[in-house]
Amino acid sequence: NPPPVTPPPVTPPPVTPPPATPPPVSKIEAFRFLNQATFGATDAAATRLMASGNSGTAYAQWIDSQLSKPASLQLPAIRAAYAALPQPVTNIGQLHNDRVDLWFRASQTADDELRQRVAWALSQIMVVGQPALQDMPYAVADFYDMLARDAFANYRKLLEDVTLHPAMGVYLSMLGNRKPDVARNIRPDENYAREVMQLFSLGLVQLNLDGSTKTDTQGQPLPTYDQSVIEGMAHTFTGWRWAGANNFNAARRTLDNQVQPMQAYPEQHDTGAKKLPQYSGAVLLQIPARDPAQPAEDLRNALDSLFNHPNVGPFIAKQLIQRLVTSNPSPAYVQRVAQVFNSNSQGVRGDLGAVVRAILLDAEARSAPSTATAGKLQEPLLRVTQLWRAYDGKAASGRYVGVNPAFNLGQGPQQSPSVFNFYSPFYAPPGEISAQNQVAPELQLATEYQNTVVTNFVFTQAFARNNVSYTGTNADAILINIDAEVALADDPAILVTRIADKLLGGQISTVLRAEAQALATRVTLNGTTPEALRKQRAQRVSEALWLIASSPEYALQR
Repeated sequence: NPPPVTPPPVTPPPVTPPPATPPPVSKIEAFRFLNQATFGATDAAATRLMASGNSGTAYAQWIDSQLSKPASLQLPAIRAAYAALPQPVTNIGQLHNDRVDLWFRASQTADDELRQRVAWALSQIMVVGQPALQDMPYAVADFYDMLARDAFANYRKLLEDVTLHPAMGVYLSMLGNRKPDVARNIRPDENYAREVMQLFSLGLVQLNLDGSTKTDTQGQPLPTYDQSVIEGMAHTFTGWRWAGANNFNAARRTLDNQVQPMQAYPEQHDTGAKKLPQYSGAVLLQIPARDPAQPAEDLRNALDSLFNHPNVGPFIAKQLIQRLVTSNPSPAYVQRVAQVFNSNSQGVRGDLGAVVRAILLDAEARSAPSTATAGKLQEPLLRVTQLWRAYDGKAASGRYVGVNPAFNLGQGPQQSPSVFNFYSPFYAPPGEISAQNQVAPELQLATEYQNTVVTNFVFTQAFARNNVSYTGTNADAILINIDAEVALADDPAILVTRIADKLLGGQISTVLRAEAQALATRVTLNGTTPEALRKQRAQRVSEALWLIASSPEYALQR
């Protein structure tokens, strides 16, 4: 008999190791996220985020909780402020001061932090500016409220709400736009037609999904539309005026209809055919002639055409990434976010909430910066809001008036000088940045004069407008609270660590740390009374705080 065959040993199936637990959120990671998603990280907010879960859950949970929060609105308070004025009101423009105050209050204390931050980003894409709307504070406040309400809605809804808002109607002259009349030499105004395509939806050149420019066989950019499309859109945007009248000519502005969508008056809406943007997959290339006029149907066709254009995803995605995370996102980052714009998890196009979530959770946003071009320069306004949030900046009156941000910071809430915002998303200063085909939009604000003004603003806040040094009686003076730092001022090293924790998430260079410590040490603590010593300690705090808050390390969001 043959010997028994010994079966080969049975190899057990490979054991799949359990998935690794994501690492905890570090303080610098929490600061990076909160600076992208709010008006400035704070030590307390970072601590809460770190305690809420690991890096695989904490960010998503925070975003999801924010997506469900209702919008903090300006208009109700503006109405109340108007009612409190002596009647009849002869200078309604003064309510813009209340509007700016409300914006700053929201930046500091609003519960819907992410919504307000995204509304600010949208307000720099779909721009209306106070200088041209000085007598319409109701409309400007309501326009911002609309951006806040729509911040996580569908982009198609946002596009229509922007188009029909009276603030935009006046700003870009769609309101009162008449149909053509050759005998009277009337031609439809092309202002809104141009800007809704160039700035709010498509851009000037055709884009790939990753935001790169499509070119022809000679390497020249392919235009998105031509003059005939501008004219077609301009004819579409005829016939709208203030709501509530029986006819176009009778429509007049009131406080109430400043915050109501513009009304279509068919007698002034063009009935002819209107050319739309031409692109592959377009459902409609031309609005057909419709007589009698059907302005609502024409508008729906035009906005649907813009909304479904393949440029919109990468065009809007890249600008929102620039406003929240980094000036120079990689093409892959833009493409990932544009894909979410084109189709969320349920196959819906234009879901802005999903887009914001994708922007903030992307690996490029959550990873430590690995290149010199990562991140962005903080706008002056955001540097100040973060400083106030970190140091509980507020006035005894509870108001944020007298800041004059347009003058002191070079920008203010809805105070852009033109529809092109305070700076262009394509701005590249001459020199190394331009040579590397990079952009630095916020540097367009950084003129020699403006840099000086902003630095002086921070200097005044650090030295004169803190709760220890201030001796004035102005209840509207915005003071930062430095009590915790004063208590540490005997040891400059510990003091600087504390300031770096509050403003930089603890990440401070050796050089800046040494310089800040040296400045603080220069202040001698030789006061002979407790109050004199307290003032000297406050002076130490001011020296170190001013240097850090005016440093490139604080100005750069990385």
